[in-house]
Amino acid sequence: MTVRGKGALTSLRLAGEIRAMAIHISQNSTEPAAEPRQVQTSMLRGAAQACPACGTGKLYSSYLKVNDTCPSCAEELHHQRADDAPPYFTMLIVGHIVVALVLVVEDLFAPALWVHAALWAPMILGMSLWLLPRIKGALIGLQWAWRMHGFSGVDDEVFGLDVAGKQPEV
Repeated sequence: MTVRGKGALTSLRLAGEIRAMAIHISQNSTEPAAEPRQVQTSMLRGAAQACPACGTGKLYSSYLKVNDTCPSCAEELHHQRADDAPPYFTMLIVGHIVVALVLVVEDLFAPALWVHAALWAPMILGMSLWLLPRIKGALIGLQWAWRMHGFSGVDDEVFGLDVAGKQPEV
């Protein structure tokens, strides 16, 4: 990929045909750069299931349903796009912990298979259900601190592409 001017020139291969496509990403804001937000603080607030902006309002209205706005400071939270990242990180963390423990228990005690099932199934379920909202909250805090997905007050836009993802005819 080569960068020329304000856009990046990249190639796209469709049905054996190579096309060059310029993608321009910009903001519509003429305001000066905003003050940086503390990433660690906002992630810890999110992990505590609190608003990443003030730390006092509830982040969730139910188990994983994010409030549209913070009930305490009225910060808009509906911009978040956690998507598949929280389950991925949850499985990664729980898997590493449980697999290590399974290997240690098997090596030290060599229990029957039913004992393994009785130990690890509830542990996996409990750890996953406990970690998932905390990881999602931390990721929402990260998005807020980095001003991603509309948390900057400006909608994310990609210029040079129409709704279908094609370059407009000139």
